[in-house]
Amino acid sequence: MAVNISDVAREAGVSISTVSRVLNNNYPVKKETREKIERAIEKLNYKPNIVARSLITRKTSMIGVIVPGITNLFFPTIVETIEEYTKNKGYSISLSDTKGDEVEERNRVEEMLIRQVDGLIVIDPAHENLKKGYYDEISKKIPILIINGLPYGHRCSFVCYDEEAGAREVLQYLFELGHKRIAFVRGDRSLSYDIKEGIYREFIRSKGLEYEKVLNVGMGNSIEVVEKSQMQIEKLLFEEERPTAIFACNDLMAVGVLKACSKLGIKIPENISVVGFDNTLIANIAHPRLTSVDLNIKSIGKIAALELIDIIENRAKMGKKIILNTSLIVRESSSNCII
Repeated sequence: MAVNISDVAREAGVSISTVSRVLNNNYPVKKETREKIERAIEKLNYKPNIVARSLITRKTSMIGVIVPGITNLFFPTIVETIEEYTKNKGYSISLSDTKGDEVEERNRVEEMLIRQVDGLIVIDPAHENLKKGYYDEISKKIPILIINGLPYGHRCSFVCYDEEAGAREVLQYLFELGHKRIAFVRGDRSLSYDIKEGIYREFIRSKGLEYEKVLNVGMGNSIEVVEKSQMQIEKLLFEEERPTAIFACNDLMAVGVLKACSKLGIKIPENISVVGFDNTLIANIAHPRLTSVDLNIKSIGKIAALELIDIIENRAKMGKKIILNTSLIVRESSSNCII
C-alpha cells in the first residue's frame, strides 16, 4: 500500500498541514519539527504525488531548456550546470534540441508552454526569433531567460558573454604574433557568428590589412560541421595566397581546420596558427591542443539557473542583462608568424 501524507504526519506526530509546509517550503517551520518530518519521510520512503501537488500549487517544478544542438559541448556543459543548480532548488529540467531551426524553436517553446513548465531558458536562440520580438511576447506568459542573445529583447532577462571583446582579443593576439593574413570560419544563421564576423571585418579595416576571407560552413553546432570545415579549409589551403592564421567561431570548426592541415601535411603552429572559441573539452584534447576563448561556461549556467528561479519564486523583475568577461587560453595551436 502506498504511503501518503497522512502516514508521514502520523509518524512525525504533527498535522498534515505542517508536513505540507515542509514539502512545499512555503511557510516557516521550526528546525526540530522539520527534521522530525524529514526523518519520517525517509523512514517511510514517502514519494510526494507531483501531479497532485502541481494542481494545488499551480507549479510543476519543471524548467524548460531549449538548445540549438547537443553535439557542440558548449551547450551540454551549460545544461549540465543548469540542471545541477535547479535540482538543488527542487526543480527538474525538460531539454529540447531545435537543430538551430527557427520554426522548430518556436514549436519547442509552444510545447513547453503546453507542459506548463514554471520557466524557460533558451540558449543561443535563432536570430530571426530574437529580431522579430518573439521572446518578448513569450515573456508575457512565462518567466524566461535567454543565454547569448543580445542585443535584441527588452522584456527578457539575458546572461551573455562578451563575444565582441573575445573576438577582438583573438584578432589582436594573432596580429601581434605577426599574422597579416587571417581567415575567419563561421556557421550559418546565428547572431553569435554575425557578431564575430562584424568584429573580424572591422579589425581588418582598422589595421589596413589586404587579406580578408570569410568561410561559411553551414550549421555550426552539428557533428557534420567538423567534416564541412575540413573540406572548405582544404580548398582554401590550395589557394596561391593562403592564410597564416585561421580564427574559427567554435571549437568544432577549429577541429575541422586541424584535420585539414593534418591531411595536407601543414604543420601547426609552424606553418599556420589556429584559434577556436568556447574553450570546450575538445580544445584541451585536440592535437595539438587548441588555443581558444574561454567563456566561463559553468558560470553562465549557474547564473542563468539562479536568475530564472529568482524570477519564478520571488517575482524578480525580468529585463536584467548580465554580461560575463571572456579570456583567451593560449595553447599549442598558435605561435609567431614566420612567413
